[in-house]
Amino acid sequence: MRSGYAALIGRPNVGKSTLLNRLLGEKVAIVSPKPQTTRTRILGVITKEAGQIALFDTPGIHSARGALNKFMVDAALHAADECDVVLFLVDSEGMTEEREPTISPGNRTVLERLKQIGKPIILVLTKIDTIKKVLLLPLIDLYRKEFPFVEVLPVSARHSEGLENLFEQVLKHLPEGEPIFPVDTLTDQAERTLVAEFVREQVLRHCHQEVPYSVAVVVEEFDESERDKPPPRAQKNQKNKKKETPGTPPKPKLEGLVRILANIYVERESQKAIVIGKRGEMLKTIGTDARMAIQRLLGNHVYLSLQVKVEPRWTERQDGLRKLGYHQERAS
Repeated sequence: MRSGYAALIGRPNVGKSTLLNRLLGEKVAIVSPKPQTTRTRILGVITKEAGQIALFDTPGIHSARGALNKFMVDAALHAADECDVVLFLVDSEGMTEEREPTISPGNRTVLERLKQIGKPIILVLTKIDTIKKVLLLPLIDLYRKEFPFVEVLPVSARHSEGLENLFEQVLKHLPEGEPIFPVDTLTDQAERTLVAEFVREQVLRHCHQEVPYSVAVVVEEFDESERDKPPPRAQKNQKNKKKETPGTPPKPKLEGLVRILANIYVERESQKAIVIGKRGEMLKTIGTDARMAIQRLLGNHVYLSLQVKVEPRWTERQDGLRKLGYHQERAS
């Protein structure tokens, strides 16, 4: 049996979080088309009969301007330094027969950093469902000339293509040993942390302009006192139960109630107005969609209360990062 740590490393929006969620079969990392969605490293544990991979999703490596950006890049590079094997993800989307494959300046920067760590590096070509397979060979040849990758693995997280092979190939490069985590462990993320991220995901989804990059979410209250109680409507007469539309997936059965108060932090009053929206409509939409996601996560009914607060220039200040949970201890 083999077990060990692996890290997903790459530029923003190459599909790291989507790949982690698909490998786990559960959502532990939020996903958004906006760059810099992932801000800290997130552990997902994949356990099978052959072994266990403790896999870190990491922030995209980009130009580190400002305290928050530097924190994110440091989190990714520290994960690479500490793991047994590194998966370097490269987005194959957009390749055409008319264009010669190239290594972007950003990917070249990541490669140069990976050359320094002395770990087995696996090249993972993502989103292969978006291109003709024949286009992969020139891209693979190009990268192989730059670095002696121990494996090259084309995958499509969307269609689960190549994921079983990815698990097997990563496992080959991990040390022999018993599982690091109990076999039923999915992630080391606390429920409060996941709840905060699910709220932030909806801000990313619904808000535009500069708002998503200036948002942080902190869960202030997480009341589980009624979590084990039966839902108040459990005794309702079955005659009043709504019939489900044929073909509609059944709603998850929810137990008890969890009451959550979370603060959404932004940097300016103008951003606060955007998040709240006209007559509070934007905040209501964010709260409704976040609550549904949190209920699926917890398996409980959720009462979610959101407040929007201003923390000026928090992304540029070390004390601002610490206040909102982005301190170095979480990335070391």
